[in-house]
Amino acid sequence: MGRSKQTGIYPEEGGYAVDARCCRQRIRRRGFLDYEEAHRYLTHQRVTIRAQYQTGTRPDKTLEEGATRFLQDKQAAGMPSAETDAYLLSPLVKMLGSLILRDVSNETLEPFVEARRTEGMKNKTINNALGAVNRICTLAATKWKLPNGLTWLASASKVDLLPLDDQRPPRPLTWAEQGKLMAELPRHLKDMSLFNLNTGVRENVVCQLRWEWEVPVTVRPGLTVSVFVVPRLYVKGRKRERLIICNSVAHGIIDAQRGHHPERVFTWYHQTKPGSNTIPKRKPVGSMNNTAWQNARTRAGLGDLHVHDLRHTVGMRLRHAGISERTQDEILWHNRRDMTTHYAIAQVREVYDALEAIKKEGEEGETLNLLALVRRQQLQAITQNSPTQRKTA
Repeated sequence: MGRSKQTGIYPEEGGYAVDARCCRQRIRRRGFLDYEEAHRYLTHQRVTIRAQYQTGTRPDKTLEEGATRFLQDKQAAGMPSAETDAYLLSPLVKMLGSLILRDVSNETLEPFVEARRTEGMKNKTINNALGAVNRICTLAATKWKLPNGLTWLASASKVDLLPLDDQRPPRPLTWAEQGKLMAELPRHLKDMSLFNLNTGVRENVVCQLRWEWEVPVTVRPGLTVSVFVVPRLYVKGRKRERLIICNSVAHGIIDAQRGHHPERVFTWYHQTKPGSNTIPKRKPVGSMNNTAWQNARTRAGLGDLHVHDLRHTVGMRLRHAGISERTQDEILWHNRRDMTTHYAIAQVREVYDALEAIKKEGEEGETLNLLALVRRQQLQAITQNSPTQRKTA
């Protein structure tokens, strides 16, 4: 007995979906209310594709098809940015997946932009999604070919990126503010923050730091320091592994964590209920930006402080200490064309000495940070004008 239903049509929650191939092209669409509607669509698409294959014309390609091909190509190439692009494109495809690629424009993507702004997204985040759309259109016009030899698009559509006028300026800490913050933080967050302030690494690396990455390195006779070789999986961009070179302060913090956990360096005590016989266990810290951090910064009068500002603080202090730009880039893991992938002992020593220079306040005193000063004045003005308004980061 032959099949009674056409292949390529599948039931899904609330209706039917089409996922089939014709002339090496994929036909994919969701949201059909009944089988007959899906059948008519699939039949029409197959007839259209066969006619276009014979006559050399271009079939319509949707934004969803372009996003799918874009992510598949990235995943096949092993590009780590595929995961980020999938996150950025998911709400766009959900809203405008049926949009024809040749109709991509500022006007057709305006609903997406407005929806993301309503959700509180910054322009930079929205631009990342728009940039992915531009890349999809470029590939559709230059690289992606149809079975008849033509590219998906005759020419690439392009949308304008938004101005980055809503970005929050960096907010480095002064030494006095650092003292106030450290006094309010719980012990595990204080250790992690001080480690950050003495190494300049990102929050995710501090949280993920593992004992198996540690290597003792003798930088000069009588001085051995801890160096962590961070796998590229945990490095932004994931291009290559990086080093964390501990100065004396960071080294002391690391030594204080030994024996707490077999794998992770930074942990916290998991609280148990009063009267419980359960022995408290140390658990890895998943994020520094938690309730304890937010409450501590508020008590310290630093309600607008982000964890990433600790990294900005390191950059400011390195510049103030007169550290060379190249060494700053090595510490902060900034990419440079002339940056080596192999480290000599002399380079490790150079980075160690640079970090030693920022472990405490210099003789010249505080660095004047104009952006932080202006931001504090703005917050004070808001508080005075609206006493009940809550300051948020």
